[in-house]
Amino acid sequence: MEVSLHDAKTHLSRLIEAVEGGEEVVVSRRNKPVARIVPASVTCSRRIGTLAGRPFRMGDGFDSAKASKAVADEFGVPGK
Repeated sequence: MEVSLHDAKTHLSRLIEAVEGGEEVVVSRRNKPVARIVPASVTCSRRIGTLAGRPFRMGDGFDSAKASKAVADEFGVPGK
């Protein structure tokens, strides 16, 4: 579906409903496409808090001097 910028501003709720129904909406200004409204992707593979309430254990040596230096080097921080 293609709509003018004016129509998009006027009928945004209807256009969002169409997008939720699987349609793609192209918004044009002076008959030239300038934007596309598509469904938001929900394929996030990592979410903050997914381990909440679950047992979690750091690996052996995670806080060793060698590992700390490697992390400091990664971030450009002078090591000890």
